[in-house]
Amino acid sequence: MSAGASNPEYVNARVRSRRASLFSDEDYRKLIRMGPSEIARFMEETEYEREINELGARFSGVDLIEYALNRNLAKHFEDLIDWADGRLYDLIARYLRKFDVWNLKTIIRGIYTDTAPDDIRTDLIRAGELEERTIDRLLETDDIEDAIEVLYGTIYYEPLTVAYEEFEETGALVPLENALDREFYENLLADVSGGPGNEPQEGPEAKYIEFLQAEIDFRNARNALRLARSGADLDPATYYIDGGVLFDESELSRLVGDYDALVDHIAENRRYGDRLSEALGRLREADSLIQFEHALDAALLEYADTLSSIYPASVSAVLSYILAKEREVENIRAIARGREVGLDESEIEEELVIL
Repeated sequence: MSAGASNPEYVNARVRSRRASLFSDEDYRKLIRMGPSEIARFMEETEYEREINELGARFSGVDLIEYALNRNLAKHFEDLIDWADGRLYDLIARYLRKFDVWNLKTIIRGIYTDTAPDDIRTDLIRAGELEERTIDRLLETDDIEDAIEVLYGTIYYEPLTVAYEEFEETGALVPLENALDREFYENLLADVSGGPGNEPQEGPEAKYIEFLQAEIDFRNARNALRLARSGADLDPATYYIDGGVLFDESELSRLVGDYDALVDHIAENRRYGDRLSEALGRLREADSLIQFEHALDAALLEYADTLSSIYPASVSAVLSYILAKEREVENIRAIARGREVGLDESEIEEELVIL
């Protein structure tokens, strides 16, 4: 924990400066027309210059782009921790544990698909709290059960151990991935408020919790549609994440497979319906799972931006920036990978979250 009083005005001023340097939608459209080497050269003329230059002697093409993106992302989020003091530091540090979850999901998927450790490593984002030696030990395993054992003593061990039984029965990664999400969000809310139902009604922590509730709601919506599309014999309530405001377990089960009803349910909630008219329009127009998920990502970013504009002295601006920076990295990565495998421009654009 960082000692001293919170300093949101200072941190938010630094964040606004960083936000101004993010790629624009027009930049993405330029990148779509470039090959990997051209993309790397374009990045070298931006705030990715240091990473491209430092890594350029060891990597090239998409590998160079991947490593540069992840190193830059980690650097920016480490800066947030360095800038913040007091309670603001605690809130940011706890939220950045999401990258531990990202890394664990990436490693588990890699093991599941027999991906080489070096290829898995490319996708890792070192911005969480798991120690480097733990990550290295995980990369040395070639069995998911062994990887779970490496996590003994962490908060992820018990939920993954329970979920592993269902993984063995179904062969689907959904139980393992959802166990990680549930552990992250439910622990995060408990850390801040003492658990669902005990949330503060005003102040910076209230906005922090409101943002987390939106993430949970949209994660539940994503899970509902994924389960419906998977065709697997899985109980939707099993993958429900507690702490949001949109769904209870029975509602989630009822809405699985009914796309229009799912979107209507989001729109009818005053918290989202009053603030997300444009994003909800995109949800209604989506005709594929990937479009729906991108629309949810855009809606969450729009919602975070709204909170940060209404409450400029809260942590909301930092959380909005974290989402926007993630969006930039994911978009550039999708473009580079799409160009590498020969997708055409329209196919690549479908992979992007563009507001």
